[in-house]
Amino acid sequence: MSFLAIDIGNTRLKWAQYASPQAGAVLLAQGAVFLETIDSLADNEWKQLAAPASMLGCVVAGEGVKRRVEEQLELWDVTPRWVVSTAQACGVTNGYDHPNRLGVDRWVALIGARQRVLAQGAPRPALVVMVGTAVTVDALDASGRFLGGLILPGFGLMLRALEMGTAGLKAPTGEVTDFPTNTSDALMSGGADAIAGAVERMHRKLSARTGEAPVLLMTGGAAVKLAPITDLAFETVDTLIFEGLLQLQSHRLAL
Repeated sequence: MSFLAIDIGNTRLKWAQYASPQAGAVLLAQGAVFLETIDSLADNEWKQLAAPASMLGCVVAGEGVKRRVEEQLELWDVTPRWVVSTAQACGVTNGYDHPNRLGVDRWVALIGARQRVLAQGAPRPALVVMVGTAVTVDALDASGRFLGGLILPGFGLMLRALEMGTAGLKAPTGEVTDFPTNTSDALMSGGADAIAGAVERMHRKLSARTGEAPVLLMTGGAAVKLAPITDLAFETVDTLIFEGLLQLQSHRLAL
């Protein structure tokens, strides 16, 4: 009764196979590929996997990419199912003006965050930060209501924007330092501080709104670049979207 969870972002496809479609299930295997190589999943990364009994995924990369992934899923007798953002699911209320327009990856991550917070004890607000091609900073109150969030360009987008909009700023990737003394470090440190500043401001706003410090959860392929420079206590959860997908699938089976 294994379960396959798929997260298709703007740059990469991430997947994880679990022993069962339940929150807390044993992780059997996982991997990630760039979107340019997804047409070989059935012949490579997925070829050795045991056939999953079910799958659920979220996709922000568009219909064309989704169809290519569904072709790879023909390796098994499994029906592709994809999450859409709704007004409510798994104890999370979607406070977006138009709930169906909330990015599905953000929605699934919020569901994963809610269940992770509840598993740690009493309900608390949470701030969910995903650092990838874009950066999102989403606020969840202690009742499970999504209050709203930010969208920022990620590190790569910031650097490319500076390269395109200025003269002479094409520099190799630098390091994040407190007082940069070369252009490469200045570019990387500027981007990191911009993202960290947005996170810290939203953390203060959510603390003021709810009356208590929120749990800060970070996820995404580039979260490692941001983690060392924030002064806030945080937890890095690489599997946050997968945990949300597990929760959604478990809830569906329980209905």
